[in-house]
Amino acid sequence: MNKFHEVLMEQLSRESSFINDNDELKKFVIIDAAYNINPKLIELLIEVDEIKNKFFTEIKGHWVFNINLFVQYMENKNFLKDSYTRYKNKIGLNIDGKFLNQRNEVSLVWPFKDCVLEGGQTKEDQKRPEIFFNELLAQEEIDQLFEPKVLTNWKRYTTNGEEKVTKLKTDKKGVIKENLIVKGNNLLALHSLLIQFKSKIQTIYIDPPYNTGNDSFGYNDNFNHSTWLTFMKNRLSIARNLLTESGSIYISIDQNELGYLQVLMDEIFGLQNRAGLITVKRGSVTGHKSINPGVVNVSENILLYCKNKNFWKPNRIFLKRNRNIRYNNFILNRHKDTEQWSFCTLLSAFSKHIGIDKNKLKKTLGNEFENKIYEFVKSNPASVIQIAYPDINKVSKEVKEKILESKKNQDKIFHIARQNEPDFFLINGQRLLFYSDRLMEIDGETVTGEPMSDIWLDVLPNDLHNEGGIKLKKGKKPEKLVKRILEIEKKENLIFLDFHIGSGTSIAVAHKMGIQYIGIEQLDYGKNDSTIRMQNVIGKKIKKDGEWLDSIDCDRSGISKAVNWQGGGNFIYCELKKYNETFIEQIEVAKDSKELLNIWEGMKEHSFINYNVDIKKQDEQIEEFKELTLKQQKEILLQILNKNQLYVNLSSVDDEDFKVSAEDKKLTKEFYKIEEEQKSTQMKTGL
Repeated sequence: MNKFHEVLMEQLSRESSFINDNDELKKFVIIDAAYNINPKLIELLIEVDEIKNKFFTEIKGHWVFNINLFVQYMENKNFLKDSYTRYKNKIGLNIDGKFLNQRNEVSLVWPFKDCVLEGGQTKEDQKRPEIFFNELLAQEEIDQLFEPKVLTNWKRYTTNGEEKVTKLKTDKKGVIKENLIVKGNNLLALHSLLIQFKSKIQTIYIDPPYNTGNDSFGYNDNFNHSTWLTFMKNRLSIARNLLTESGSIYISIDQNELGYLQVLMDEIFGLQNRAGLITVKRGSVTGHKSINPGVVNVSENILLYCKNKNFWKPNRIFLKRNRNIRYNNFILNRHKDTEQWSFCTLLSAFSKHIGIDKNKLKKTLGNEFENKIYEFVKSNPASVIQIAYPDINKVSKEVKEKILESKKNQDKIFHIARQNEPDFFLINGQRLLFYSDRLMEIDGETVTGEPMSDIWLDVLPNDLHNEGGIKLKKGKKPEKLVKRILEIEKKENLIFLDFHIGSGTSIAVAHKMGIQYIGIEQLDYGKNDSTIRMQNVIGKKIKKDGEWLDSIDCDRSGISKAVNWQGGGNFIYCELKKYNETFIEQIEVAKDSKELLNIWEGMKEHSFINYNVDIKKQDEQIEEFKELTLKQQKEILLQILNKNQLYVNLSSVDDEDFKVSAEDKKLTKEFYKIEEEQKSTQMKTGL
């Protein structure tokens, strides 16, 4: 590498946007910057005389950038031939000395955050810095990637603790009737659910990574949107196939990706199946937020789509609200016939009831005034009324005639009895509305209710550190929010799915509400893991002093009081059986080269290797491998592994090389209904 080249690379490296995670210069980002006369690039190049004299021409005291010369230099095959790139070429990770974004093949990639990118590339695409296809897969390999996986490490959790799973409960149609937590890559787990649950899931709720740079989805530069959207598209497309025709999906998202996700959902589910955009208040303009310039963001959103809006039948939900002060009149003798009713103001009736002059009520009762009058209203709801003009264009012919007649007969009360609807009472052409029609039980309390809107102000994430015995605060959703979603969708035999369960809020709510659920998660949250939370929800049997029967010590936080949760129930935990995934996890936590070399020895014997890689050359160049940084060494080993074989495919369940236990074979085949299909085939063929 000549001195000029070293000077140029060092100068370009000063701009962070030109550097990738491996501390390498991003060739196509720099070329793109040159074509766009990027001021940062020009400033860097013109600072050093040696570089300026090569790529700039002086014309009448002005320096003119020779873009073509600079781009030709950047595209030279010897540019950026560092040890890392040379090593990848030697062992077969690059083909014919070219990166795959310089080739024309259709490629499918599994990048660092479990995406599958599909596409080809044209000359126009080459300027796009976010494109990097790094693996080629034949069609049969793509099929292998999405093949159902073997399930292992089965456990059932009850109030007695951990138990062995011997059989899966099913209904008469053979559909599994178990609460499930599946640990493993959620894209592959979703594909694995298809055999058993295709078109059987009624409701899906997910709270995916928001792609803000503050969560687990930290991508560089312009790769953010395209990769995140691909990540979502892969999962949402298969999730749609799991929904019933009347099913729906709810997705929590913030402003960062809302617009992009809505367009993606329109593509997958259809614009005609867009069912709502809910705004959720997540905080108040206090503390550091109050000094932010411009509009202060205190909201998130929930996107709601149906599989087929023509079949979607949501429940009508009512929310708690303050006393409706428009109900300000009172019937003094409600128990008598309507002709004898006499009226006064609500305040006069309350004043008489409490024995305090109505002009002195507020002063006498102080802060207790509203509470006391609300108690009086709730004690006499059939007597507390609002008098309002009905919309004459939205009533039946019979009611319309009565309204007109009522206007002619001053102070006479007309009563119209109606089936399945509140009766109509009219006076002077106006309708009497009764507070008793506004009272209802919500979360175990008799309150004033109003129909739910698409603005939710009452599900603030307050006191989340108390919910479920889980200390994870960041990104955690309140149980009340998920409860509302499930109330909208709750039906008989509802099956609920969340494939981003995190610490387990959604499935905890489903369990407390008696709804069958499936939760999927790949990450391990340690003490805050979903399995820990669900054990807290189920609780454990304890014997209290002086009591004959056992009681259950369980999680009483969140929605527990609202649904009278007393503990109990059970769930099954299982995992996708790992294969190459085991080596990926080992590589990610390795602390030094020695540890990585031991992993490589295991990989040679027990893993599936990328078919482009020459194992012999990898061993021959091992000394050069040792000279790479630890980060680069990890990257090499990760790229060597065949990502189609992260987990053991169902087709290999009986293959002795994969060491699937007899117990796992039995339960896996039961889960996929393999024995039932075999018996059915034998009966049909007479074998």
